[in-house]
Amino acid sequence: MGNSDKPIQKILFGSPGTGKSYQVREIAQDQLGIEFDEDTKILKNTVKTVFHPEYTYSDFVGKLLPYTYGNSVVYKYYPGHFLQALGKAYRGLIENPEEKYLLVIDELNRGNAAAIFGSIFQLLDREDDGWSTYEVDISELELVGLFNAMDYKANITGDREIQVEGTILEKFFLHELENKLGSNSEDRDRVRMLKNLKDYKISLPPNLSILATINTSDESIYYLDSAFKRRWDWEYVDAPSKADIRDNKVPLIIFQATLELDNGEHLKWYRCIVGINEFIKSHHQSIRRLEDKQMGWWFIKPHDEKVSLDQVKDKVMFYLWDSVFARDKRPLGKLFTESLSDTNLTTYADFVMHTKKFIKYMHDSVPAVE
Repeated sequence: MGNSDKPIQKILFGSPGTGKSYQVREIAQDQLGIEFDEDTKILKNTVKTVFHPEYTYSDFVGKLLPYTYGNSVVYKYYPGHFLQALGKAYRGLIENPEEKYLLVIDELNRGNAAAIFGSIFQLLDREDDGWSTYEVDISELELVGLFNAMDYKANITGDREIQVEGTILEKFFLHELENKLGSNSEDRDRVRMLKNLKDYKISLPPNLSILATINTSDESIYYLDSAFKRRWDWEYVDAPSKADIRDNKVPLIIFQATLELDNGEHLKWYRCIVGINEFIKSHHQSIRRLEDKQMGWWFIKPHDEKVSLDQVKDKVMFYLWDSVFARDKRPLGKLFTESLSDTNLTTYADFVMHTKKFIKYMHDSVPAVE
């Protein structure tokens, strides 16, 4: 797929372990032309962050922090992840107008996104040319932080003047605008950026994309309101199913992985995953947000092509008990009384005690593929 001329602003959602973070990498490479370093496992031109309940606007945009300089304590403004990404993109308009830049936000809804974005929320509206519909005013400190994120040396003098590269702000802008005025689209983008900064304003440029992931199976999350949601494209990353087996879409690592029981029997791990998902789907009436409650191929990552029974007990069984069937345990109870044992599932201990029987039943419910 060729590089996209327009910025991407998308949220990937789906069940845990479906590879949403890997999908981010594929989009960056295939649609934005951003290089991935196989040695360092890092995407070029990319800033990545993870939202969490303690993550704030200051972490996202920037904060003033003290540090020791000789015998004195001084304060420095540190640009947050958003200003870091914006700075890279702005500098790219000057140095590398053909390159794309990316801000990645994992677990978007584990933090209070409305509070974290603050006024930046307005920038998510984009025009056909890729620029934000609106600009947002920024403070002197934020402007200095942005210049530093653009790899310019900027500071506020004792006379409260902003200096960039050793010259006062007005002279810097005059010099830059005189040298960047032109007729092609890249020049227009640079001039627009510089004029915005001259007025202490920012907007998202067309060379900056934002990709985010969410996992709504986690109940301890923040609500995303409709005004926030509609400013993004959404892509569902589907969970494993029998169709994936039929169409040979099982990842090779998962296809080769086995689960060894303590009696020496080996189960095909892909059949266990699909069997559990089919069981979950068969009880959709008891489960809220079914599309997020299944298991992805990477819910447990095999080590040396093996998955241990302890991993199944610690991760799979607890996930089913505590998240998937948290509101209604009757589907599990019915399965045990009718197909596995006469045990009544009163506690989690009753459930996890029969892990081997449960996982083998799920495995055997799915036909093998050679």
